[in-house]
Amino acid sequence: MTRINGFIGRRNFLKFAGTGSLAIAATTIGGSLIGDSQKTAIADVNPANPNPVNPNQALKFLLDGNQRFIQYKRQYPHQSLARLQLVAKAQYPFAAILGCADSRVPAEIIFDQGLGDLFVVRVAGNVASDMVIGSLEYTTAVLGTQLIVVLGHTKCGAVAAAIKNEPMPGMIGRVAESIKPALNKLNSTDAVIANVQYQAKKLQQTSTILGQRLQSGKLKILGACYDIDTGKVNLIP
Repeated sequence: MTRINGFIGRRNFLKFAGTGSLAIAATTIGGSLIGDSQKTAIADVNPANPNPVNPNQALKFLLDGNQRFIQYKRQYPHQSLARLQLVAKAQYPFAAILGCADSRVPAEIIFDQGLGDLFVVRVAGNVASDMVIGSLEYTTAVLGTQLIVVLGHTKCGAVAAAIKNEPMPGMIGRVAESIKPALNKLNSTDAVIANVQYQAKKLQQTSTILGQRLQSGKLKILGACYDIDTGKVNLIP
């Protein structure tokens, strides 16, 4: 795979991703994503994951880490200076988390993971918006991540707002509107689960890239719910 000034060439990236429709290639400069018709690319990424973690093993890593968290036996893995220097060269996260922006649900902490272990996308209500989907396409197609977990949580304010169905100021209402299709006269707990299932299904149905990788067995998308009171993560069928 060719590189231009350290970046993956656009044609090769699209070929690598398995589709010509991918539109997330961009250059990261000063924290902003700036498109470039000549050199659309993704910075500082190796073209292929040399040791991809299969979905089942990735899930085991997550659940084992959550058990350590709730049992107060955290190992704080991959948080050394050596690890920092290693992942500065390239990242190969073994799992991706689509989680809620709620400050009480930090993925790396509740799963007892460290630098470079998880590709985390957090947005209120763990909503699978276009930007979220693009980010998850990136981690699967470029970084080689084979597991995506859509992580909801109890006492989710975004879900509660969607249930109330009341007018909200600014852009907040858009979050609730993205959750409402999952709800049908459900209580808050059932609604959280329904929303996770809805967003996970949306990932599969909306993204050609994710759909292709699911069909080829190179990706698994699962739903889970984090209990705010106990710290436990429960899988959702």
